[in-house]
Amino acid sequence: MKILIDSVNEWNLKTVMQIEQSSFSTQEAAAPTAMKERQQQLGDTFLGAFAANRLVGFIVGPAISNRYLNDDLFQHVVPNPTATVAPFQAVLSLAVASPYRGQKIGSQLLSALAERATIAGRQGITLTCLPSLISFYQKNGFHDEGIAASQHAGEVWHNLFLPLTD
Repeated sequence: MKILIDSVNEWNLKTVMQIEQSSFSTQEAAAPTAMKERQQQLGDTFLGAFAANRLVGFIVGPAISNRYLNDDLFQHVVPNPTATVAPFQAVLSLAVASPYRGQKIGSQLLSALAERATIAGRQGITLTCLPSLISFYQKNGFHDEGIAASQHAGEVWHNLFLPLTD
């Protein structure tokens, strides 16, 4: 199956929300208003995976100044600043529709975001994940840097980091 990675537009938001809500618990999933803001503010780092013109997965996140995410980012984002101000690319959501999981689409989305982050001069990609997903991210080059300060959805999260520079 051929996958095309491209920017997510406002017409894709309904499908984005369906994938988000089927991939995360009610407490973890972004609200539709937060996702709409992400699409409006983060057009260059809100990427979709399309199979036969159908959105089957997405990745989104802002460029940030700190190495680790803070929970405020899950509620509100601003347009991506330059790498001198925001040297780290964060990931707020990476999700693939269940029929398409296990086909390396999540890995393709991570690679596409890493390529854009490298071009933008970012030092690395940062995200938080649940313990059950650590091995997936490690297979994609991320390092587990321990338990995160995040209290998002009342879960225990881990900080994962992918360096983009030496």
